[in-house]
Amino acid sequence: MGILNLTPDSFSDGGRFADEPAALARAHRLIADGADILDIGGESTRPGATPVSADDEIGRILPLITALRSVSDIPLSIDTMKPQVARAAVSAGAAIWNDVAALRYAPEACDVAAELGCQVVLMHMRGDPLTMQQAPTYDDVVAEVCEFLAGRAEAAMKAGVAREKIWLDPGIGFVKTLDHNLALLARLDAIVDLGFPVLLGASRKRFIAALDPAAEAPDRRLAGSVAAALAGAQAGVAAVRVHDVAETVQALAVWSAITAAR
Repeated sequence: MGILNLTPDSFSDGGRFADEPAALARAHRLIADGADILDIGGESTRPGATPVSADDEIGRILPLITALRSVSDIPLSIDTMKPQVARAAVSAGAAIWNDVAALRYAPEACDVAAELGCQVVLMHMRGDPLTMQQAPTYDDVVAEVCEFLAGRAEAAMKAGVAREKIWLDPGIGFVKTLDHNLALLARLDAIVDLGFPVLLGASRKRFIAALDPAAEAPDRRLAGSVAAALAGAQAGVAAVRVHDVAETVQALAVWSAITAAR
């Protein structure tokens, strides 16, 4: 899953693809590099990010979705918490609702997901992006994330979302310390064992800089991002959400070939 942020303030590439020509060129580059899905976002969810209105978010994402649908059949994912944004994106041709709030942002979110009939990614996060990193604590982060995700999947299915449409995401970097992130990456198999496809989004996250101070700038975190993607592949995740598609595709191809030769 290639990341395409149409935002001025995303933590890694904010502002780089905010206009339609730049965004479309970036989309074509990600497809050429081997992306299987494009994840399009119109609102930053980095720690401390300021919320934007649904109208602003829709205004950012719709032109690109429409343009891409006219030239490519690659599956498109909309990265949003807002049901009205998801509805607009799916109407324009998106096939996946990637929701960092796990259908909790609005009371009608689960019902809208069921109505749209699209695939839905449920991610673990406490609070909201503006406040989420204020002293995160867990007794057992792996068990608590598993319990949360299983509960959100149950809520979605109760509302009418088909089980086969549901994905889970442990939310690396969202309301987690370095130790929490490492524990989740080490035990991704526990989330996979819940029986849903798992999406792993660890690309360029700050925990990499915590392990390597030379990687303070997000674009210096490529090797750490690839290492996390390979950990995900080893654990059996269904997809990895990444900024650096070509490098990750190559790493996964080599890892897969080595595994097959065993």
